[in-house]
Amino acid sequence: MSRSTAHHSDRHGTPRTRRTPDPPETARAPAPPDAHQGPDRPGTPDGHQGPERPGTPDERQGTERPGTAPGEDARTAVTVFVALGANLLIALAKAVGGVFSGSPALLSEAAHSVADSLNEVFLLASLKRSKRAPDDQHPFGYGKERYFWSLLAAVGIFVMGGCFSFFQGAEALSSGSSEDHSGYLVGLAVLGVALLAEGSSLVRALVQVRGHAREAGHGMVAELRAGDDPTLRTVLAEDSTACLGVVFALLGMWLHMVTGEVAYEATASFLIGALLVYVAYRLAKESRGRLIGEAIDPAQRRELRRFLEAQPEIDTVTGLLTMRLGNDSTLVAARVDLIPGHDSEEVEEVLVRVKTAMTEIWPYADQIFLDVTEASARDRARARADRQALDERVAAVEKEDRGT
Repeated sequence: MSRSTAHHSDRHGTPRTRRTPDPPETARAPAPPDAHQGPDRPGTPDGHQGPERPGTPDERQGTERPGTAPGEDARTAVTVFVALGANLLIALAKAVGGVFSGSPALLSEAAHSVADSLNEVFLLASLKRSKRAPDDQHPFGYGKERYFWSLLAAVGIFVMGGCFSFFQGAEALSSGSSEDHSGYLVGLAVLGVALLAEGSSLVRALVQVRGHAREAGHGMVAELRAGDDPTLRTVLAEDSTACLGVVFALLGMWLHMVTGEVAYEATASFLIGALLVYVAYRLAKESRGRLIGEAIDPAQRRELRRFLEAQPEIDTVTGLLTMRLGNDSTLVAARVDLIPGHDSEEVEEVLVRVKTAMTEIWPYADQIFLDVTEASARDRARARADRQALDERVAAVEKEDRGT
């Protein structure tokens, strides 16, 4: 199944999937051994011939679920620990250097690193808590814990990083240019070391993202926009902004030393604050959408619809609803109209077979509900319109991906 891409409400896919750039639509998945081998499916009353079934996971790379393998979470945890260690070390160095030199830009960077350290603690908590088993109060599990803790991390970046940086910039402007520059060389050295530490953490995150991009069959740019795992996305955003923030601080301090104008350093603090506020906004927006409940991406919905329409017993798929329940869990609810001539026992056998086949092909579709209904003429017309709109949406997404 194809991957989701940039942040649009309908483009966040199910847990990580591998895909070939343009998977063939003619591959067929063999039915389970005990499945009913029906005759070739006749055309539906509206003249639509159901598409061929998607291939099995071995035939189609797009149906695997590597993103939720146990080792993936372990690699993400290592990435978070590396970022946490780097942030704790450089937060202390920046704070000491900022107090010693009196540099507002360096103090802003110290607040930035403290905020990042606290956020990494949130993210580590999300990795563990999201894996708890379902219970009576949470029958669909705790997969959305990751999105909740990512939202808290975004709030932390905004408050502890962005707001404090704006405060430091305003303080610098109001203080004039009376600072003693004797400690600025120490501050510049601290920022240089910080840049190396932040860069090493960023490289670790990028290596993991590059591996995901290779598995998904697209480039780094498309993978950076896709980012199914909110924990990895947050670490990558933090490390990227940390490196850019250090560059801003270095330039501000150096220009302040050369010109004696504190406005350069105040501007650096404002830039750091604006950068953190923007990152916090993007992370919060993504977490909000997933907490509310987002559908999987259009290409994946189309594959599910085509699979259902290709079943010989199904006449029309009148409705298909999906929602991400976590990185390794997806809810699928479909309303289907069966062809005439099935008694109650046969209907039950058909539904069990279809659900079993769907689970085998898409293991992360672990909550499947099929509702048998009688389709009216309006239902069939709406189904045709939905199918056409979905095809158009997938074509637009694929065109945008090729452009990147």
